[in-house]
Amino acid sequence: MNLIIDIGNTVAKVAVFDDASMVEVVYDSNLTLERLPDVCRKYPVEKAIVATVIDLGEEASAQLKKLPVPVLRLDEKTPLPVENLYETPQTLGYDRMAAVVGAYEQFPGRNLLVIDAGTCITYEFIDAEGRYHGGNISPGLQMRFKALHRFTGRLPLVASEGRRLPMGKDTDTAIRAGVLKGIEYEISGYIMTMKHKYHELLVFLTGGDDFSFDTNVKSIIFADRFLVLKGLNRILNYNNDRI
Repeated sequence: MNLIIDIGNTVAKVAVFDDASMVEVVYDSNLTLERLPDVCRKYPVEKAIVATVIDLGEEASAQLKKLPVPVLRLDEKTPLPVENLYETPQTLGYDRMAAVVGAYEQFPGRNLLVIDAGTCITYEFIDAEGRYHGGNISPGLQMRFKALHRFTGRLPLVASEGRRLPMGKDTDTAIRAGVLKGIEYEISGYIMTMKHKYHELLVFLTGGDDFSFDTNVKSIIFADRFLVLKGLNRILNYNNDRI
């Protein structure tokens, strides 16, 4: 079995895969990885991959050092099952590449747009030949709410949950509608622009935030909350003889 450790900006995900099938995913602290030993005791893991977007502290590093199996640490030198055309691979977030790999594993030979709506919203494109061309980074949901509050004198910090109107009737609903509709229109715009260029385009939507779309856009979207984990598992299997 494979152990997948995905350490993000706000939380860590620890998953176990049996070949390409995900058996379980556990949400853990990205600072301590305190649940990692329990997962290792529960399953007969044989190898692991670790990917992180943060600098690890002492507690998390200590947990990783105690892993009883070979560990692949994902970086810009790790061989990938797709061609990476990004000009600065050392600056490319592992989660962006892993999401692309996870999508292409499911639909090889197709043009794919991968949208990850997490702390940031990222847009990645991989063509039908398996060449990753790059992508864009935009502020995520909570980042937009916080920015409106922080960089203005009087606008409050508004939660995403609450009354949702097409056009706001007070400050709270105006901010909520502006942020949520802004993201919806942004995502829809990317999809429709790319679909105009690549008519058979498929779209993957992943990440922690859910958004609604009109029916024309929705029909080409595949929602997969665990796309990054699946991509990391694919990269680990691809490097099976190298760890």
